Amino acid sequence: MYAILDIETTGGKYNEEGITEIAVYKFDGHKVVDQFISLVNPEIPIQPFVVGLTGINNDMLRQAPKFYEVAKRIVEITNGAILVAHNAKFDYRILRTEFGRLGFDYERQSLCTVELSKKLIPGLPSYSLGKLVRSLGIPLSDRHRANGDAQATVKLFKMLLAKDSEKEILKSSVRNAPKLQMDTKLIRLLEELPSITGVYYLHNSEGDIIYIGKSKNIKKRVNQHFTNENRKSIEIQKEVASISYEATGNELNALLKENEEIKRNKPKFNKSLSRNIFSYALYQSKDDDGYINLKIGKADRRKKSVTTFTNLQQAKALVSNLVEEYNLCQKYTGIHTGNGACFNYSIKKCNGACVKEESPLEHNERVKQALHKYSYEKQNMLVIDRGRELDEKSALLVEEGQFKGIGYFNLNYQLNNMEIIKSIITPMKNDRDAQHIIQNYLRKNNRLKVIMLDPAE
Repeated sequence: MYAILDIETTGGKYNEEGITEIAVYKFDGHKVVDQFISLVNPEIPIQPFVVGLTGINNDMLRQAPKFYEVAKRIVEITNGAILVAHNAKFDYRILRTEFGRLGFDYERQSLCTVELSKKLIPGLPSYSLGKLVRSLGIPLSDRHRANGDAQATVKLFKMLLAKDSEKEILKSSVRNAPKLQMDTKLIRLLEELPSITGVYYLHNSEGDIIYIGKSKNIKKRVNQHFTNENRKSIEIQKEVASISYEATGNELNALLKENEEIKRNKPKFNKSLSRNIFSYALYQSKDDDGYINLKIGKADRRKKSVTTFTNLQQAKALVSNLVEEYNLCQKYTGIHTGNGACFNYSIKKCNGACVKEESPLEHNERVKQALHKYSYEKQNMLVIDRGRELDEKSALLVEEGQFKGIGYFNLNYQLNNMEIIKSIITPMKNDRDAQHIIQNYLRKNNRLKVIMLDPAE
């Protein structure tokens, strides 16, 4: 649990400042579950330059509660949570100072979004909150007011959680969480999980990830781990101490995150790391007469393929669809294996490549059109899918046929600027498994919105 906050102060000498406004959003890693926003009477004058910066003046604060009147609420909303702020050292110091004046020793774990941003989004010209969120396409209103800055920090932190491929933030929060008792552990862990699409992480008592999975219904899938009686499930039940999860909004993102993070984290119970997730592939070659031949074969990582398939049935179904949709010759797609004309020629669904009535140039042009639809080689595109919330969409970026990563956005204007697109995208590895996952998903979900990008962008 996180308490994402922003504080405005009077300014003045170090450790003599007073709080003029505070906003705290309690965030469970996915959504805001509680909030507290209030002006605060600091009982000392505000520095003139601060009035100009924030717009908060002494008159506005005369009727506002004093800090001791809101202190209990601040303790409650931050209890059991890690404090998150942009320049957390400042906000945490101010809070400790104010509580210290009341004789209360206020201690919390803290995370700084400035430091996290520098680590997870390196190379930006500025990490001030205003310039940083602008460069990432995150909306910011009421700059230098506690509520506006805190809301922007929530959105920024959510993006940083998604970009944290090593899951250091999650591991840290797990280590700081109280340990559950073994007798009711599994029931209590399950009760806290949502029935959403995403990736889940099973942790041991040290916070280490011992298993990573994905599901369209996280709660239902984890329940299967906890009720199955096979050897692996029983071992997981013994070792699991906590569960974290990441909403992905759609199955494609869940598949890609699971693929990458299993390889990155190598959890002890994910034993299928080395196994191919695809077993067949479609290959192309030219014969002596210049005709492009398509052939289904066992997947071979040493060979370049057009696209890959989980099983032979998938491969045959795609080739049959290509033949039907593009009037391709059955002889050059492996369906007709004999000599002479193919069956489709006899029913006038083949233009006659099998009996040399159609030239290689004409036949190959249609083959290339067909392959272009099912392979994103050399293409520049964004695949738009459902986001994690109703007002959010996800974007998957492919540049020059290379999968670059995924990200989330709220406003369509963000897609008009390639720099913003690249900023919101969490980089991911472009391996063969990722390529297979994307191609397979696009074949099954042909109504997805795909935006073709200008290579010059």
